[in-house]
Amino acid sequence: MGTRSSERELTPRALATGLILGAVLAPCNVYSGLKIGWAFNMSITALLMAFAFWAPVSRLLGRPSWGMLESNINQTTASAAAAITSSGLVAPIPALAVLTGENLPWATLTVWVFSVSFLGVWIGWFLRPRLIEKSELVFPAGMATAQTMRDMFAHKREAMGRVKVLMTSLVGAVLFNVADKFVWHIPRLGPSLTASKLTFVFDPSLLLLGFGGIIGLRAGLGLLVGALVAWGLIGPALIDHGIVLVDHGESSWFEPLVSWLLWPGVTVMVAASLTSFGVSLLESSKPHPHRHAGRHTPSSGKLQFAGFALSAALAIVLQIILFDVHWTMALASIPVAFALATVAARVVGETSVAPIGAVGKVSQLTFGMMAPGHPITNLMTANVAGGAAGQSADLLNDFRAGYEVGAHPTSQVLAQCAGIVVGSLVSSLVYLMLIPDPATQLFTAEWPAPAVAVWKAVAEALSQGLHGIEPSALAAMGAGAVLGVVLALVERWLDPKHLVIVPSGATLGLAFVIPASTSLMLFAGAALAAIAHKFAPNWAARFLLSVAAGLVAGESLFGVASVWF
Repeated sequence: MGTRSSERELTPRALATGLILGAVLAPCNVYSGLKIGWAFNMSITALLMAFAFWAPVSRLLGRPSWGMLESNINQTTASAAAAITSSGLVAPIPALAVLTGENLPWATLTVWVFSVSFLGVWIGWFLRPRLIEKSELVFPAGMATAQTMRDMFAHKREAMGRVKVLMTSLVGAVLFNVADKFVWHIPRLGPSLTASKLTFVFDPSLLLLGFGGIIGLRAGLGLLVGALVAWGLIGPALIDHGIVLVDHGESSWFEPLVSWLLWPGVTVMVAASLTSFGVSLLESSKPHPHRHAGRHTPSSGKLQFAGFALSAALAIVLQIILFDVHWTMALASIPVAFALATVAARVVGETSVAPIGAVGKVSQLTFGMMAPGHPITNLMTANVAGGAAGQSADLLNDFRAGYEVGAHPTSQVLAQCAGIVVGSLVSSLVYLMLIPDPATQLFTAEWPAPAVAVWKAVAEALSQGLHGIEPSALAAMGAGAVLGVVLALVERWLDPKHLVIVPSGATLGLAFVIPASTSLMLFAGAALAAIAHKFAPNWAARFLLSVAAGLVAGESLFGVASVWF
């Protein structure tokens, strides 16, 4: 890896392009986060879209050609904006709104979301030398971004082909949803009336198909199994035994059933996440060989310290002012965030999966023990600790990509800070547009908000105990806890080639808190992707991610835009 000091890097066009793309792509993650609790890494999408614009425009205008380091600044900025959901916008913040009965005002919400992400950026920069320059952690998502950049500039025709596929997929998804809303309406029908009420209906969502293609067959199978168990077996049994009362005249029984099913579902997810997190913590304490190859970039020590001090002070002050958190709890959120970020970053470095749910639960449990009986304190201190940890772990992928192509970390940090400003402004506005009344809109078939349900349930359990939970649900929670631990241990110790037949605790539990129709469509997308990899491996390797990203972006953008109509 040689340096590229002669190349243009933090240019106005690179930064502006990343900000524009970030503003466009960030709403996609808000939308999908509230729908299914997951977000999409937008780095490669931003790379392809910017390259498609600047490669021909630079020639037409007689400007310097679009360079690799500019491309890296663009993806860093856009991904930082799109990753703003890590700061709690689709989990603890809506959970707070449900508990209090109202959303935060846009300005307040924007400042809060920015403060959590801002802290994550500076924690990530502190971790960069140890985890990027001096370790053998791969950071697969960051490496994939770097490889995409190399391929783009080495094979420009191939890059343009991927862009065309992505844009065709995106436009197709928009047109499909426009037609479904304004021209025809595809009926959401199930195999029977009872199955429809149990949410086993056909949901023609291209976003879900796209996400299914991204998450893979193992996750898809886990969702399928979870849906069949939760909504096909447990749900009817709850109704038959009178444990859950439903109105047989209603078109859907999702809301009454999910109020019971979320408890074992949440328990499976939390137990599996904490077990996996604990194993990762033990493994992270082992000595790790240093990586001497590559370029060690000098760090800007004064800037690092100043940025971290400013971000920590902002997060502490806002907790005290906005949520009446005791100053000791607010202060404690900073070292907790740093400790969780270190472990979360190692998980991301090994697997590319940001354990935001797991670090959120660890932070909630930590502050639940420190301040029992205070659900708002629990939510917002945990929001800082877990959100900053998740954000920093995710942004380390950008640092890995930049390190691989010879970028300067200071330029990337400035790009990340600019990205989270735009991401906070846009995503907060989009969230308030989509969910103006969280008390009535969330935990419904339209907006299942599984991540919100988990945060709210944990906060209530830690503050009020388990006395208000149905006894049968408590028994199911015990079984869910055992199952979550077992699945997590099997996942860590089983040969990876056999894991496809073992559902993860995260996906199995998730299927308990989202409609069965959502799980079925995600499985369908995963199955179609697996078929493509089996029978057309070359095409799948080149274009499948572009197709999936286009479907996700297209339907998300339409969903956000349709609020105006």
